[in-house]
Amino acid sequence: MDAVLIDSLVKKFDAAVAALAAAPAFAKPGKLAPVFDLARRLMLQEGGCALLRQRAKAFEDAGVFTDSDWEHPHTLVPSLTAQAWRSPSADLVVVEALSELRILAIAMGDYASPRISAEAAQHFLSQALSVNLSLLFSAPSEAERVTQGRLALVPWALLRYIAEEIGYHQVIDQLITEIWRLLDQRPVQVDSIKTMVVQVAVCQNNPEIDLSACGQGADRLVSSLFGPTQATREDPGVDVYAERLGALDQQALANEASGFARSMHDTGLVSPYHAVFLRFLLESKDDRLLAEALGLSSTGRDCLLCYNQLIHDIIAEAVYPDTAQAIYGLALFLERGVLYQPPLAPSLWRQLRLPLSPAAESILIQSFGDAIAPRARLLAGALSLLGLPLGVGQGNNPTCQAARALSMWAYNDPDYLLQMIAWAARDDEIILPFEGEAISSRQEGSGVATAPLVDLDPVSLLVVPHLDRIYAAMGRRCVGREGDPHRWVNPEFHGWWNGRGFAINVDVATGKLHELEAFVRLFYASFHPYYNGNQPLIHPQPAGIAVTDSAARFVGWHAITILRVALDQEDIMRLYFFNPNNDSSQNWGAEVMVGTAGHGERFGESSLPFWQFASRLYIFHYDPLEHSDPSAVDAEEVARVRAAVEQSWGADRLPQDTLQAAPATEH
Repeated sequence: MDAVLIDSLVKKFDAAVAALAAAPAFAKPGKLAPVFDLARRLMLQEGGCALLRQRAKAFEDAGVFTDSDWEHPHTLVPSLTAQAWRSPSADLVVVEALSELRILAIAMGDYASPRISAEAAQHFLSQALSVNLSLLFSAPSEAERVTQGRLALVPWALLRYIAEEIGYHQVIDQLITEIWRLLDQRPVQVDSIKTMVVQVAVCQNNPEIDLSACGQGADRLVSSLFGPTQATREDPGVDVYAERLGALDQQALANEASGFARSMHDTGLVSPYHAVFLRFLLESKDDRLLAEALGLSSTGRDCLLCYNQLIHDIIAEAVYPDTAQAIYGLALFLERGVLYQPPLAPSLWRQLRLPLSPAAESILIQSFGDAIAPRARLLAGALSLLGLPLGVGQGNNPTCQAARALSMWAYNDPDYLLQMIAWAARDDEIILPFEGEAISSRQEGSGVATAPLVDLDPVSLLVVPHLDRIYAAMGRRCVGREGDPHRWVNPEFHGWWNGRGFAINVDVATGKLHELEAFVRLFYASFHPYYNGNQPLIHPQPAGIAVTDSAARFVGWHAITILRVALDQEDIMRLYFFNPNNDSSQNWGAEVMVGTAGHGERFGESSLPFWQFASRLYIFHYDPLEHSDPSAVDAEEVARVRAAVEQSWGADRLPQDTLQAAPATEH
């Protein structure tokens, strides 16, 4: 960030603190606003937290915490910090941040406080980090993005700074658990996870940190990146490893191949050494070892042999130590067998030689640097998405519709996804039809995202802005029509398999619940195996949910994809869906806990018991020509869903007649 801007903010902050210190007690509240505003802006700049920490004693003495809950730090409760961080109030978030910076300064010996000892301060921060792991290591959730906006980045930046200062070893057990929880979801973007693994490795190699009583599972994570095989065990560096490969015999090479594959499929992380090994195998043209190094089954091996030259060229073009994660995408892509679809191989040959527009190259270089050619970076990103169609995330952006579309196409129509990539990267334009009218992403206005997109994979970075503008443009063409615009937009936007039937349980004009019982019955009759003739879902279907927070309060509308419905190992009927949010393991309140592992979920899927999912659903698509009988749905099940809706996001949306009929004790 511009040093001049930071210097200006620091000077203004110091002046605001001085004004607060000089103000009499009765006037201090009126002087707090500029202090809080400048502190918030500083914390969003690189190095801003450190600059504020240097001024901790000054702003505490000036009276920032006077007559507030934060005035006495020894009485603060670490578990309550989680509530403060998720508050929509900017002042509450900032005062909590300033308080923790003050406690950090005391813990690190910057100054002594009569209110709390350095040891107590250190203990408080360790506990605060432990209860805020999701904020420390993950981008803001859908609820946090909606309620807080850019304010949600403040706790994320501050907690990372505190962890770096006091040491991640303070929360190592929780850290390792968090890493495995995220890896269970197999995300496309793993940079933040790799950063966490690096912190685990630093703790392991620090002789002053005793991990004998903690850190279970740490070795497996660290070795997956820095020493997955015998020849990489001591992390020799990629150049040294490349030299070693030439001296290994056939058995040693086979051991290396199986070691890389085992580590990659076990964790979902790929070591840079793996890329060096694959490039070495290209020179030897040993497809047997190549298949072994990718961990392929018979399906994947057949694809590799049938499209031998294509795969070799893809590895040569896209696989480097910096893009090693693409190896996992390539392996899973081959395992899916979709390469046998006639359009796939020609599409990938085009992608290999695709000329990028100057704008596309600039975007990729700005985000990822120029160590790898932009075209290679984009191809690596495409491999990851094709192999992990449920691993794409929307980043810290309100573009769930576009992220869902990318996932759906990668999952269901991969050659169409590659066409989208070609249009966006080569032509800097995507044109899609809407009811016979061509809509150009270049000619339309802004989409949902009003700021530059961040935290995205290479494919999303180029394609999502175009899709976002087109989706918004389609919505604008529906202005004036009765009902919800998703009825017309989704089928035109996503593809022919999108059901033409449409159901919504909210009256668009009033925002009140509308024909909820009929909605629930139709949903069960369309998707639940017990009521739809045991017909499995053929194509993924877009749907909309009412996101709620951990207290079951309404947060906002969110786009997801219904994937399948099946019994789990406990014979509970569950609905499995794709959530483009970056972390799909969420607490939606009233014991509605979204699962990502342990309930029969495949990598990248979220799941809920069918009735719980129905209680958060507000729109869905279905095939109106499929025979179903909504009247056959169990009345008790319908009542169960209705009660869950009315006690959560629908509490403020009850129709007037329902409100009048409700007993007074419910209000």
